[in-house]
Amino acid sequence: MLTDGYHDVPDGKVAMVVTQLEMKSQAARRDVALPQGVTFRKATPDLAWYRDVYARVGSPWMWFGRRRLDDAALMEILNDPEVAVFTLSRDGQDEALLELDFRQPGACELAHFGLTPKLIGSGAGRYLMNQAIGQAWAAPITRFHLNTCTFDSPQALDFYIRSGFTPYHRKIELADDPRLTGLLPEDAAPHVPLIR
Repeated sequence: MLTDGYHDVPDGKVAMVVTQLEMKSQAARRDVALPQGVTFRKATPDLAWYRDVYARVGSPWMWFGRRRLDDAALMEILNDPEVAVFTLSRDGQDEALLELDFRQPGACELAHFGLTPKLIGSGAGRYLMNQAIGQAWAAPITRFHLNTCTFDSPQALDFYIRSGFTPYHRKIELADDPRLTGLLPEDAAPHVPLIR
């Protein structure tokens, strides 16, 4: 058990505070239109597509969990009929990742949610969250949940709360720094100092 006060993080590691949030009934959605020139669609991802979008959406925020998976393990998740993936496209390129995981009976996990820098600030995030809420609660669930962490955008936690999620638990996650293991380039997540 951790005691109050400071605790050393070993060199080569990163530590993040993870906040777990949940929604126990469908939240009201604030209707917004898609930004001009942006389309929403359900994706049938192959490895190249998923790894590309995951990298472009997640590298600024140090997403690395799916980078740890080999191709077979990742495709097992993506091919599961209880996992749904959606995206937003602009100018013929997919610029968002919405992944809903229904594999736990009666629940949906917002497994991944994010936009590339090309869509951040355009209103596309609110539209995508509306889609996430609608898609999740169209299934027979009693709980919609997600994790976010201190490496995410500073606006993320407040955005999730404004979307109707309630924080219910907090954890500390310690991991090898993915920029030092080669999972991410060293210039990823510049808001997190790189300490060798």
